[in-house]
Amino acid sequence: MFKPFRNAAVLGAGVMGSQIAAHLANAGLTVHLLDIPAPEGNKNAIVEAAWHKALKLKPPILYTEKIARRITLGNFDEHLDRLADVDWVIEVVVENLEIKQQLMARIEGIVSHDAIVSTNTSGLPIKEIARGLPQSFRKRFLGTHFFNPPRYLKLLELIPTEDTDTEILLRLEWFARLHLGKGVVVAKDTPNFIANRIGIYATMLGIKAFTDEGYTIEEIDTLTGTLVGRPKSGTFRTADLVGLDTLVYVAKNLYPAVPEDESREVFRVPALLDKLVSAGILGAKTGQGFYKKEKGQILSLNPKTLAYESAKSMDLGDLKSMNKLELPKRLRALYQDRGHAGKFFRKYILSILSYSSYRIPEITDSPAEIDRAMRWGFGWELGPFEIWDVLGFKTVVTDMQTADIPLADWVATMIKHHQVAGFYQHDQVYTPTHEYIALNTPQDEIDLQVIKSHPENIIWQNEEAALLDIGEEVVLYEFRSKGNTLSFKVMSGLVEVLDILENSDYHGMVIGNSNVNFCGGANLAEIGKLAQSGQLDAIADLVLQFQKTLQRIHYFPKPIVAAVRGLALGGGCELVMACPQVVAAAESYIGLVELSVGLIPGAGGIMRMAAWAAEHSAQETATQIQPFLQKVFETVGMAKVANSGYEAQELGFLSPTAKIIINSDRRLYVAKQEVIRLALEGYAPIPNRDSIMVLGQPAKAALEHAAYVFQQGGYISEYDRFLANRLAYVLTGGELSSPSLVSEDYLLQLERDLFVPLLKEEKTQARIAHLLKTKKPLRN
Repeated sequence: MFKPFRNAAVLGAGVMGSQIAAHLANAGLTVHLLDIPAPEGNKNAIVEAAWHKALKLKPPILYTEKIARRITLGNFDEHLDRLADVDWVIEVVVENLEIKQQLMARIEGIVSHDAIVSTNTSGLPIKEIARGLPQSFRKRFLGTHFFNPPRYLKLLELIPTEDTDTEILLRLEWFARLHLGKGVVVAKDTPNFIANRIGIYATMLGIKAFTDEGYTIEEIDTLTGTLVGRPKSGTFRTADLVGLDTLVYVAKNLYPAVPEDESREVFRVPALLDKLVSAGILGAKTGQGFYKKEKGQILSLNPKTLAYESAKSMDLGDLKSMNKLELPKRLRALYQDRGHAGKFFRKYILSILSYSSYRIPEITDSPAEIDRAMRWGFGWELGPFEIWDVLGFKTVVTDMQTADIPLADWVATMIKHHQVAGFYQHDQVYTPTHEYIALNTPQDEIDLQVIKSHPENIIWQNEEAALLDIGEEVVLYEFRSKGNTLSFKVMSGLVEVLDILENSDYHGMVIGNSNVNFCGGANLAEIGKLAQSGQLDAIADLVLQFQKTLQRIHYFPKPIVAAVRGLALGGGCELVMACPQVVAAAESYIGLVELSVGLIPGAGGIMRMAAWAAEHSAQETATQIQPFLQKVFETVGMAKVANSGYEAQELGFLSPTAKIIINSDRRLYVAKQEVIRLALEGYAPIPNRDSIMVLGQPAKAALEHAAYVFQQGGYISEYDRFLANRLAYVLTGGELSSPSLVSEDYLLQLERDLFVPLLKEEKTQARIAHLLKTKKPLRN
């Protein structure tokens, strides 16, 4: 077991330095953020300005605002001595080899003998940065390449030198994965390392298809976006976000740095890109790049005139039917397409697969490292070698040979000497030096696909949910509905599996899944259909059943643990709040958002938030409870979604005992361990809440006045205010004239009484219809 870092120093407070410092603070470290001194006046002026600018970034770089207190600012003239007391120093100054070398020489005599020192760079040779420094320093020195933004992008490339001690590398890899939530790949000290080498190549291929092959910007972004398992930004929106000047800078530095690269001509910058950068057309930061938004319309660049025009119709055939397929089938269908789309995709993907094969063993020894780097760094659902296997190993090889696309020698040898179906076999991957070797699968991650591949692990299932045996007498209830919504079948299934669990020898249950988001809330399409047909009694029965099910979960005789990451909204939030224990990824976005669709929480959300307000006050008096109640009212009334698992605790959506983990891939494993721990401790159900103090009409009037002020200020609409008043009615106990103790059932009844009639409101129906159509809320 390695020793975790407690404190760190980040040298350089630019865009990357400030964000790296913020994420280290997110992980609980005390951080010193230093930069060059200001030439006059306050010597911390430069670092302070950079840090304040970073705090305004969207999305936010910190889990909560309070975390900023863990960061101390300073400058290189006055505060380098602080480095003597830190465990890890990360240098993130300007990408200039001489400047980095000079800074390393300054700190070498200051840092402690066991501190790790890393340089964060995207392309400079790591070994040169510490050249000439003592061996005792070089063995603790290596490269780190965080991807931007560090809080949100999973990839961290570690680049050891020949002098780096193996234990140092292993410790940093362990800490980054466990405590920073990173997917770590170890790269060789080559230009642009792994992900950027492949990623920039793919980007330049797309741009050259635009400049040289007659494909439009929209066509290329469609064929390099979600259709093929990539981010929706595709090629050109991504280039605009990165900055065209940055893209040109990287390509122009990469071209001379890789003289032996068989495909380096792809990195030669097209004249169009040079022309755009010279004209100050740099992408999102200048408001125009390959795209420009004008009067609410997205226009794209005409490469000949440099004018912006409306998108032309795309000549890509029928992609709608392909989009309905799962990714592997979708890729195969596109690859086999005989039209314009298939022609582009075959040439594009075969070039990427060929290029990736040639980078082994230059940038890494394993195809798995390239695949991981592209998934974690560029958001690809499948890496190059995984795509190769999906398309058919032999099919791709044959097509490369037919198209005269070069194939790396090690792949040719693999074909010649082995009867193989692909690069991956079960839990092994083929490498040129070791043939098939085991994949390094972490023991603290649960792969539901592997579990489901064994039929004996499936205890129960319907079309939209399943109960799985995940080992050690623990079961998992998995949503499989569209958007992971709480559909009728998911909720009826939950009732069935609770019966199974209660009458079995299992220790307890995890509620979770392997998707990006935990739960999108109730299935509004199902509810809306019932409302439109006038079946309000049926909806009332469903709401009552939903409440009873969540109450049963809350007071269940065996431990039930929710394993959350991503979105948990509306009914999904109410489910999380009902679970006796929760394991949440730090990147969990939880909230009661029902007012944004013209409803109020109806499955216990208001009841639990009213209880939270009362229980967090110092005394059960109106003056003590009112501030917490006001916070709840604003949070739920504005449909606020927590920015992180930690903020969800501050807002009352998660209990103080909820476990927050930064590596979201560990959440199912940790939740399983929580079930086992609670069972071994002699689990007893949560005691029944005898009563909840609500504040009655005086508090209701205060909340309604707050809603009025918000409306008059233009922050909310008239209908928002109407809904907020309904929320205030339930939060304060309905018609009660003064503060009173009420039961949970009393507040649940109030929720039901107000929830169902709202479905008859035209503006609520309009909000639901708009969300289902556009995926965006309507503030009518």
